[in-house]
Amino acid sequence: MKTLQELLINRRSTREFLDEPLTPEQVYELLQAALLSPASKSTNEWSFVVVDDKNTLEALSRCKQHGAKMIAKAPLAIVVCADPRLNDVWIEDASIASILIQLQAEDLGLGSCWVQLRNRLNESGFPAEDYVRDLLNIPTPHQILSIIAIGKKAKERAPHNVDELEWEKVHLGRWRSEE
Repeated sequence: MKTLQELLINRRSTREFLDEPLTPEQVYELLQAALLSPASKSTNEWSFVVVDDKNTLEALSRCKQHGAKMIAKAPLAIVVCADPRLNDVWIEDASIASILIQLQAEDLGLGSCWVQLRNRLNESGFPAEDYVRDLLNIPTPHQILSIIAIGKKAKERAPHNVDELEWEKVHLGRWRSEE
């Protein structure tokens, strides 16, 4: 088992996947990570739509103008939604769930890529969120934050270099002047 530090260093966005399905156990572990995600006041306002149908993945890849094409080649996508009526911090809670899915994917040796939907448009100028809502029959008032594309990595990327971390962006006690 990898440490959290190893997961953080090694997790990189993956946009090229092998054409191999995930095992049911892998899908279960990804969803378990999502459902274990913390939520403000334990409201658990998030919901997840799991997509593995090739035609639907292809359609999802057209949800926005840029940055979604890799969904078509991914064997799995998890659409992360939340009900804003249950909590005003649904964006934060759905974001936490999204990254936990990605960290679980890395722990399983899988690649993943976050596809942002909120406030994005597709090529026709139609809101990406409404496109996905219509495609997957997601009811209102649920809001759609992201799609996490997941699969076996077609190639490995170099891990993050901890020697290049931007420590100047850390301020101790109070903001320090750059002057």
